[in-house]
Amino acid sequence: MKIRAIYPGTFDPLTNGHADLVLRAARLFDVVIVAVAANPSKQPLFTLDERVALAKQAFTDCPNVSVIGFSGLLAKFGQEQQAQVLIRGVRAVADFEYEFQLASMNRSLNPELDSIFMTPSEKNTFISSTLVKEVCRHGGDVASFVPEHVQQALQQKLGIK
Repeated sequence: MKIRAIYPGTFDPLTNGHADLVLRAARLFDVVIVAVAANPSKQPLFTLDERVALAKQAFTDCPNVSVIGFSGLLAKFGQEQQAQVLIRGVRAVADFEYEFQLASMNRSLNPELDSIFMTPSEKNTFISSTLVKEVCRHGGDVASFVPEHVQQALQQKLGIK
């Protein structure tokens, strides 16, 4: 049986921390689906289509990684994708309590979807999409926090350079 894993997020924008988790998950699971959430309540900088395109570009060399945009309940999306594993990134202990609640809710909604928690590499622990956008917005260099094509898209979107 092929193990299908979903790594969901808003990915606004995709960071090196996200990419690190995807690449490590791709070594563990037969299929990894990067599930880009529409999530309009977060008021993302990039549209869903832009975020999907940026993520697809990041993983073109990974044959077992696909990128799909979605809206609605993650548990339902997991069923539609026939996924057995839900990957959640945990950067700090503070993340764990919220992620534990989400895992419990998702298990209640879809008992076939087991959550696993992965921590980023030490060099990526402090990186968040929110911080990256803020640093870039104020003219800071984000080259070491995001893939190059994401940096270019951020600068263009924010009217920098």
